[in-house]
Amino acid sequence: MSVGKKEKINVLSLFDGMGCGQIALNKVGIEYENYFASEIDKYAIQVTQKNYPNTKQLGSVTEVNGIDLPKIDLLFGGSPCQSFSNAGNGKGFDGKSGLFWEYVRILKEVKPTYFLLENVVMKKEWEDIITEALGVKPIKINSRLLSAQNRPRLYWTNIPNITEPNDKDIKMSDVLEDDADLKYAISEAKIKRVLETQRGKGFFYNKTHEKCGTLISGYYKQPTDGIYVDLGFKRRLTPTECEKLQTVPENYTSCVSNNQRYRMLGNGWTVDVISHIFKYLKNII
Repeated sequence: MSVGKKEKINVLSLFDGMGCGQIALNKVGIEYENYFASEIDKYAIQVTQKNYPNTKQLGSVTEVNGIDLPKIDLLFGGSPCQSFSNAGNGKGFDGKSGLFWEYVRILKEVKPTYFLLENVVMKKEWEDIITEALGVKPIKINSRLLSAQNRPRLYWTNIPNITEPNDKDIKMSDVLEDDADLKYAISEAKIKRVLETQRGKGFFYNKTHEKCGTLISGYYKQPTDGIYVDLGFKRRLTPTECEKLQTVPENYTSCVSNNQRYRMLGNGWTVDVISHIFKYLKNII
């Protein structure tokens, strides 16, 4: 697309999750003609289609055929991080994170004008392989600059001139709800397990803590590694608090169960970081 045309663009998002990319595009005012999404989780698709019913779902990334699509102006996604993450199984490209190569395949097929890939901070050897495959070095941005969550991530993109965002100084006090329902309380047995954990996360946040740890997809079931709150009673985060930590609109995920909300928010992108990156795209696409 020529510089300055300001036309609607065609977008392809891989490993799309709950449609965070569309929230980000809308936040910065980038209009799109077609938004193609590759996702297999039925609950994430349900959330996307409720909020963005015109999304064209393509199914599994392994079945996406780039030659069947119109000219793609923007390709982005966050390939699975489970095998790259410190909290994962350490298998790297031999695990689920090997789906990164599907991103590379589709990148070559659609030849987008601009691309963006998000993933966790990982071993340098894996980072270097991704850098070589994509031909650009990653930019490291921590979500803590734009939210109350400590979430360092790597972003590989050919969108030019991106810099780190300014710190918006958002604290847990801006996120935590004083009137959370008692159904979010945790048992005495779980409180004991949280406080006895040996992994450094065994405490309860309150409004004196500025930031919280990284949301994980297994938050709904984690007895010790999750983020817990003490504002009169000890509890887990509410789904709307998790939405705020990921800078997702409040109740955006409310059409599915709380367990599914926790899963997809832990798997998702921090929307305001993606919006920050897309601001640089808005002026040139």
